[in-house]
Amino acid sequence: MLTLLDPDRADQAFPSISTALTDPDGLLAVGGCLSTQRIINAYQQGIFPWYSDEDPILWWSPNPRLVVFPDQLHVSKSLQKTQRKQTFQLSFDTAFADVIQACSMPRAQDSGTWLLPEMQAAYIRLHEEGHAHSMEAWFQGELVGGLYGIAIGRVFFGESMFHTKTDASKIAFVALAQQLTEWGYQLIDCQVHTDHLASLGAEEMPRSDFAILLRRFLQNKPHATAWQK
Repeated sequence: MLTLLDPDRADQAFPSISTALTDPDGLLAVGGCLSTQRIINAYQQGIFPWYSDEDPILWWSPNPRLVVFPDQLHVSKSLQKTQRKQTFQLSFDTAFADVIQACSMPRAQDSGTWLLPEMQAAYIRLHEEGHAHSMEAWFQGELVGGLYGIAIGRVFFGESMFHTKTDASKIAFVALAQQLTEWGYQLIDCQVHTDHLASLGAEEMPRSDFAILLRRFLQNKPHATAWQK
C-alpha cells in the first residue's frame, strides 16, 4: 500500500524504499509538498518526485537504478572528436532557470511535460539555496544543451537534460562528469535507463546496492572548491 504524505509535515519520514511498488516500478508515496526539506530528504534516501499535470505529487525509487561512476565515464571516439573541436562553450550555474525551462519542453514523442511550473519553482529555489546546479552548452551565444540536478555529499543526482543541437547535452554531461571527478564526487544518479545515458557508460544496479552507495558517499563532502566560481 502506498504511503500518503502530509503536505503540512515537510519532515515526515518516507517509507522504506524496499516497499516501493513493482507495478508501476518504483512508486513509493503520494502527496506531501515540494519544500527544500522534503526534496533533500527524498534524494538522500534514493527517492525523487515525478508526476504529470493531472496527478498528485508522486515519489519514486525504481529498481534497478541507473548510475554513472564519474571516473569510469565512456566517451566515444566521435564524441572525443567533437570535444577537441570545442564546438560548444561550456559553463555551469550561469543559466539554471533557462536550462530547467528547456528541459520542460515536450519531447518529440510526448505531448506534455512532467516539469510542471511548481516543480520548476521548487528546483529553482533549490538552486538559489545552493543545492541544485546546472551545466550549460552554448553555440554562438545560444543555449543549445544542458542538464541540471542536485548535489549532496559526493553524489550528483541528475534530473533532466536537453539539447537543440547534436551532441550538446552529451558534451555537457561529459564536462560535468569530468569536473565532478576532479572535485571528488563518486556517483552520478541517472534514475532510469535511457540509451542516451547508456552510451556514456551508465549502468544499472539493484536498488539495494544503490542505497548502500548512498549511505557511504553522502557522508563525505566534496572538495571545498566544488561549485565555487
